[in-house]
This record gives sequence, structure tokens and C-alpha cells, in this order.
Amino acid sequence: MKHLVDRHRIKPKSRVDLNKIPTRGDGIDKDKAHHQLQKMAKELADLQELMYAENKHALLIVLQAMDAGGKDSTIREVLSQVNPQGCRVHSFKGPSSLERSHDFLWRIHKETPERGMICVFNRSHYEDVGIVRVKELAPDVVWKKRYDHINAFEKMLSDEGTTIVKFFLHISKDYQKLRLQRRLDRADKLWKFSPDDLAERGRWDAYMKAYNEAISRCTTKDAPWYVIPSERRWYRDWAVTSVLVNTLRGLKMKYPEPTIDPTKFTVE
Repeated sequence: MKHLVDRHRIKPKSRVDLNKIPTRGDGIDKDKAHHQLQKMAKELADLQELMYAENKHALLIVLQAMDAGGKDSTIREVLSQVNPQGCRVHSFKGPSSLERSHDFLWRIHKETPERGMICVFNRSHYEDVGIVRVKELAPDVVWKKRYDHINAFEKMLSDEGTTIVKFFLHISKDYQKLRLQRRLDRADKLWKFSPDDLAERGRWDAYMKAYNEAISRCTTKDAPWYVIPSERRWYRDWAVTSVLVNTLRGLKMKYPEPTIDPTKFTVE
């Protein structure tokens, strides 16, 4: 399992070209993936409880994707069995006037997880070298410095006990067309559609260029990027869950040593 998933991990100093990376996963059949996913979902919940009890580590999950890339459904499916008390999701929208009056990482830092917790960023600080770049919301001289700022920020979080895993949910432009049309065709999905989606779709090539550079420059040993083929949702969920389980296993966590002798107590 691990070797199948590791091929999606981007190595430091790699030059990424998303146009050359498949958007449909392979290497495992659907039934086997579903079977493994059920087992891993339970293990992920157990590992989250262990992390909460040990209170030494935190896990930050960063999700980025093009519109209709499946961030919301990934969160729903992958974390379905995790205790909500130990997990928090934060969706980053356009910054408020207060947030714009601070440095670009100010609003990010205050949402990072405390020890014992899992936090999911639905979009993240990578919007500040993505949409900011594509839509020219800041001068080049401003956003070009941010790759180094991001790497330093993530290194600091890692040094302080936060494990960081970043996922780019990779879809094709043709697949995005199908998903956006589905929103228009279904009454229960229409609420998710915005005319802005079409304007953003028209900037597809610019976003691919921006993500290529962001992933290339900001994948590190301590904060790796994984590019996950996401057009087969069952594969996407299996791959993301596999990464999370293997990551938490690697922390070698243990329950705290008891502070009492349980043999001296009786519950009447």
C-alpha cells in the first residue's frame, strides 16, 4: 500500500508539471481499495484518539484543488469516523479588511491546530501564491517572496510539533466541465454553482502554472506535497487516507503513562 501512495509524493527540489501527471489513479482495484479504506478509517480514528491522549503532536492537513476538485467530499469521506472533538475544519475565503491589514500568514497561523488536534485547511495560505498571482491582486515583487515565507512558516510549525501533509486533488479541465455542468443540472447541487466558477475556469492554464511553481518550491521533507489523482473518488479517498494513516503511524505515539495504580481503586 505504502509504495503505491508514495509515488504521489513530490520530492523536494522536483519540477512539477501537472499536465504530465495522471488525474485517474490506478494500481489497485476498486473492491480492494474499498475494503482497505474501511479498515484504515477505523485506524485513523484510533490514531486520532491516541494523538489527543498523548498531547505531543498536531496534524495539519492542507487541501488545494481547482474548482469542483472534490475538497469538500474528501473531508467528508476521509474523516467520517474521526471524533469531531479532535478535529477541526477551516475554510479560507477571501480575506476580511482586518485580515488584509496584517501580513498574509496572520489569519493562517491563528487557525493552526493545537497539540492533540487534527486541523484541515480547505484552501490555505497557498491561495496567496495562487489566486493572488493569477488575478494580480498583489504585485509580483510581493507574492514572489511568499514561497520562502511559506517554507519558513511550515518549518517552524514542524519544529514545534505540527505534522503537515499537503494534498493537491488533481483533476482535468474536461472533468471539471462535467462536475460544473452537474451543478447546473441538479437542483440539489445548484446552490454550489457560481458564475465566478466559469471566469475562474477561463484562467485554467494560469492556475496550472501557479500550482506547478507553488508545489515545486514548497514541497519539503517536513511539509510534503502529494498530487492525488482525483477523478476516481474511491481512489482519491483511499490514497488520502493511506497517507494520513502512514503519517500518523510514523509518529510512534504512545498513551500517557498512568499516574495512579489502578489496582488500588474499585468502582462500586
